[in-house]
Amino acid sequence: MAQSSARFDIAKVKKLAGGKTFERGEEYFEDGSVEIQSLTPQRVVAEVAGSEDYRTILTGRGSEIGGSCSCPAFAEQGFCKHMVATALAANAGGDSAEVETTDARSRMRQYLKGKTADDLVDLILGLAEQYPELHSRLELQSAATQADDETLGKRLRKAIDATIRTRGYIDYREAPRWQAKVEEVLEAVAQLASGPRARVALGLIDHAIEAIEGKFEAIDDSDSVLGELLSQASDIHHTAAEAVRPEPIGFARSLFERETKSDFETFRDAAERYADVLGEPGLAEYKRLATAAWDKLPARSSTTRGSSERAGGPVHALQGILDFFAKREGDVDARIALYAKNLESPWDYLELAQICASEGREDEALRRAEDGLWLFEDRRVDERLLFFAVKLLAKARRKPEAEAHLWRAFEKQPSLEIFKQLRKIGGDPTAERVAALLEAGLGQKSGRTWHDRPDLLVEIYMHEKRFDDAWQSVNRFGASSYVREALAEASDVKFPRQALEFYVAEVERQLNGAGYEEAMKLIRRMARLRSTAEQAAYVADLKTRHGRKRNFMKLLE
Repeated sequence: MAQSSARFDIAKVKKLAGGKTFERGEEYFEDGSVEIQSLTPQRVVAEVAGSEDYRTILTGRGSEIGGSCSCPAFAEQGFCKHMVATALAANAGGDSAEVETTDARSRMRQYLKGKTADDLVDLILGLAEQYPELHSRLELQSAATQADDETLGKRLRKAIDATIRTRGYIDYREAPRWQAKVEEVLEAVAQLASGPRARVALGLIDHAIEAIEGKFEAIDDSDSVLGELLSQASDIHHTAAEAVRPEPIGFARSLFERETKSDFETFRDAAERYADVLGEPGLAEYKRLATAAWDKLPARSSTTRGSSERAGGPVHALQGILDFFAKREGDVDARIALYAKNLESPWDYLELAQICASEGREDEALRRAEDGLWLFEDRRVDERLLFFAVKLLAKARRKPEAEAHLWRAFEKQPSLEIFKQLRKIGGDPTAERVAALLEAGLGQKSGRTWHDRPDLLVEIYMHEKRFDDAWQSVNRFGASSYVREALAEASDVKFPRQALEFYVAEVERQLNGAGYEEAMKLIRRMARLRSTAEQAAYVADLKTRHGRKRNFMKLLE
């Protein structure tokens, strides 16, 4: 079949799946493992037989391809072998398959239209007995329309517990399926949140949030499954609260407890988010609770580092609450005093300095920032705080002091970003001084300090477009593979010999580790740097030495 008449662009399918996955999909297709169940102009539904039978959906046409699969591989990595096999089967069927499946759907539609309502009910209930998920969905939806509030609450609470319950540890491959089931029961609660049963929804979503938060140790949350569910639940809670308008004082106490005591951030910034629900009485109670807890906390500095929790709750939660009220009231002094009480890290000083600057107090902002730099001068340099102080000094036309801060930091903990700041102030002489300093340090070969890491010198020469010096530094002091590759790519036109030497060695390293795609990228770059005959001889040599690597040979062809 000609490529132009294909439903899906196979080159795009191959790109989405990757070489190995595409080959496995081809095998599934050639083995006849694909059964097309529905094929319409924009959607293909198939069942693909493997270790299990998987439901696969492809959408779109040409190079615009989307879809999903019920297999674990799709949840883990996306476009899977079953989707490849389905695309190939859809292409092989041509337009006639689309007509055939469309006709089949039409026949089924006409058949169902001829049934009575009772017949359809019996059919669906029979399917519900075979498929537990359908049974649960029907039970929830019927309860929402027919049961009284008490019965509905009990049924939904039972469904929440049954859905969120885990039997053993859920790994990252199983987590998406568990998440989908929980999302479904949350959606059932969401449908009640803005209507006459909002009070039922509010109690249920409170219960659901606690249940989800309790699963932290039972689930691999690498993909933020719990965070997404809690975000969804939080939105439902807010909608229900707006509809119910709970008694403000008690509601404020409940929200405050959950914001300051929970290990999660489900109710972070609750005072601000629920301000309309709380009203002035609820907000006043919220502020009273936060102020009382804050006043119990001792002042904290670099010498009193420890737990972020004291008698009244986590420090940063309380700080955020009181900052909201101070901003709301326009009390700048209160904001500054609030952050000045908690200064145990460079970040704390930066936050305080940023607040001072945002309120137009730049002299105080600079003083606070420099205090942080001096206080933590024996620790690792915090570049965020350093650059903030430098920016304020430059703005105040105090460049010598800014440069002095940067040199102290660079000599202690050199980095490309600090160099860029120094370069901006000192120009070419600074660049020369930095290069000389790094070269002298590398020549010491101390073996235990930053002087033995030559990457920075190469990166600085690259930043300065001094590629000849960069290659000389590589030859003299060495460099990591990552930096050498960056240098080769940035300068291979002007320095083809050096770049080719690196590319040849890197191709061999990639081939030994089955990095065939990366090797091919390098081989293609090499073709631009030498004659056709030289490149052909190199490729022929690769074929001779790596001929047994069949997947690589396919790419090479």
